[in-house]
Amino acid sequence: MQQQQNNQQQGAMQQPPQVLTTKDSLYLNDMLSWNLLAMKKAYFAAGHCQDAELKAEINKCGEMHQRHYEQILSHLNPDNPAPTTM
Repeated sequence: MQQQQNNQQQGAMQQPPQVLTTKDSLYLNDMLSWNLLAMKKAYFAAGHCQDAELKAEINKCGEMHQRHYEQILSHLNPDNPAPTTM
């Protein structure tokens, strides 16, 4: 399994392709949707949590998904990066 991971890392693209296929576009749309949904669910759960420590951890999870969402958007439109504030 370690060898398989090394092979995948060696074949990583340094630059994205100039043209996205329909399949690429659909996958990017899915990634955005997954991160947006996870972010919304985390913030909803944190809003209903009474344990302060658990609430903070759930909020950190929501923030992580928000960063991923914004990072994907910034890669799709590098001339107009997504805002990094909440």
